[in-house]
Amino acid sequence: MIHANIQPWEADILSMAYEGVRTAPATMFTCDGSNRDVVTTNSHLLEMAFDHCEEVTRQHSRSFHLASGMLPCEKRHAARALYAFCRMTDDIVDSATSEAEKAQQLQQWQHTSLSANPPTDSLTAVAWATTRHRFHVPIRYAEQLIEGLARDLVQTRYETFADLATYCYGAASTVGLMSMHIIGFRNEHAIPYAVKLGLALQMTNILRDVGEDWQRGRFYLPLDELAAFGLSEADVANGIVDARWRRFMRFQIERTRRLYEQAWRGISLLASDGRFAIAVAADVYRAILDDIEAHDYDVFTRRAHVSTWGKLRRLPRLWWQNR
Repeated sequence: MIHANIQPWEADILSMAYEGVRTAPATMFTCDGSNRDVVTTNSHLLEMAFDHCEEVTRQHSRSFHLASGMLPCEKRHAARALYAFCRMTDDIVDSATSEAEKAQQLQQWQHTSLSANPPTDSLTAVAWATTRHRFHVPIRYAEQLIEGLARDLVQTRYETFADLATYCYGAASTVGLMSMHIIGFRNEHAIPYAVKLGLALQMTNILRDVGEDWQRGRFYLPLDELAAFGLSEADVANGIVDARWRRFMRFQIERTRRLYEQAWRGISLLASDGRFAIAVAADVYRAILDDIEAHDYDVFTRRAHVSTWGKLRRLPRLWWQNR
């Protein structure tokens, strides 16, 4: 089901999003996102697996650790298992091995992580398999995430925003769609909002990490838009922050903020005990855009971030809005 009045770049990624639902098992999702019929036969192993995922989340993403901490216990464990699965996939792509070796490792990881009975020595895969079964997470979304991140092995430039949006769908919107199943949602009308939130989050990552990505040989911003503002890759290579770059970044930030605003409306379609967590994640990430602006759009010599106090002071307002 694709809604009218969508932008051209949205059609393809919405088709992929609905594909995940169509290919999911016939079992419907409960409003709280859970499946109480699944019972682990090895509680000690499962406890170790979820503890491992909690530690991975704590070490690698303070923002996600904070936001997922707002979820009830079972959903919190599941969200962190999802994060650990995504982190492992991303780490393979960013490893120092050859592209051929990365492709082979990704193929093996896909087999391991998406198995219904993963090896017990892969704690992330154990926690993730349990999460998928408990919360009926469509496996197609996990496949799309791996396929999306694998694009980094063969593609380092994007000509248009439509091209980039397709990449962002695989790298981030799939995460939003899987999170939505963990949290619970009212109906399929929530899907476009999850897609747009994933897009907004990934675009925030891209804008924040321009300098770091360039050093790794990757440039994610649309080349046609770069040229439209009179910029070239040489300007990026030299880390030039001038009037052209500021206008270009303002354009990128304004579009990303619109995605956040459009996605925000979908929070009301989520299960009530998960709305606060998603609001925290979205608002904290959106604040990174403010930090980029506050430092004159310099994403070459510093990494934009939100301080711990900056995150905490948002919580009362967000709680009130999503109570």
